Amino acid sequence: MTFAALAARLPATAVTTITGLPYPHVASGKVREIFDLGDALLLVATDRLSAFDVVLPDGIPGKGAILTQMSNWWFAQTGHLVPNHLLPDQEGEFTRRGLTDPDLRLRSMIVRKLRPLAIECVARGYLIGSGWSAYQASGAVCGHRLPAGLRQADRLPEPLFTPTTKAPKGQHDEPIDDARGAAIVGPELYARVKALSLALYGFGHDRARQSGMILADTKFEFGTDAAGNLFLIDEVLTPDSSRYWPADGYAPGGSPPSYDKQFVRDHLLAIAWDQRPPGPRLPPEVIARTREKYLAALRNLLGPG
Repeated sequence: MTFAALAARLPATAVTTITGLPYPHVASGKVREIFDLGDALLLVATDRLSAFDVVLPDGIPGKGAILTQMSNWWFAQTGHLVPNHLLPDQEGEFTRRGLTDPDLRLRSMIVRKLRPLAIECVARGYLIGSGWSAYQASGAVCGHRLPAGLRQADRLPEPLFTPTTKAPKGQHDEPIDDARGAAIVGPELYARVKALSLALYGFGHDRARQSGMILADTKFEFGTDAAGNLFLIDEVLTPDSSRYWPADGYAPGGSPPSYDKQFVRDHLLAIAWDQRPPGPRLPPEVIARTREKYLAALRNLLGPG
């Protein structure tokens, strides 16, 4: 689907709940709802927005469709590196199962039933966010000692793998080192996802640069089937799971403008919210600007046509 065609089909109001589906509801995430199709799962991305691990009362219209379509694009781009959870021929799967609503199709994936790994796989190529805070305090990021004198948003000497625990909803993920990661998922599997995460980040970074963006860092999730085969799951290289910057304005020494929800985080910090539920309502201009950020990232990748 072209960017123009997708943008024309996005809803004007946020879809934050999914109702009326004739399938058992399995689980709710911060953004996604999961339904059991029997031989597969239906993942539906709502327009909900979380910040500081709290789901905010206001959604971003069309965000779920943008995330899904960007993930689908990246899944297709990265298939040579690792298989993913999507069943082949998504449109055919929707039709076969009677899922005809156009908006639902835009924001949904039909995926294999897999066992998610109990870690989140974070890859960082630039010194920003919690990595910058850790470096200022200790000269290291998640146990990786870095050269002295680096500036905020500097490109790292080499990308780092900095996994975290996968915390229950409402709790914070915690950084872990290689030893703990290997203890959680097993040494061999840990080595595989570490190598894959860095390879995926490198590929994504190079491809994003071709579209005028810098991929500063990102998070991947993996799952296994009954035979132990490894798959890339959930979402991939979206503004919800990644930090993108405009390449033409990049300059280290500060926090660059981004295509992700940093705009919302900055607003929440400015109003001195205590980062505890319930989250505050967002002004209309913050919602509109955030939607523009998500759309701009997708437009850069797909082209305007």
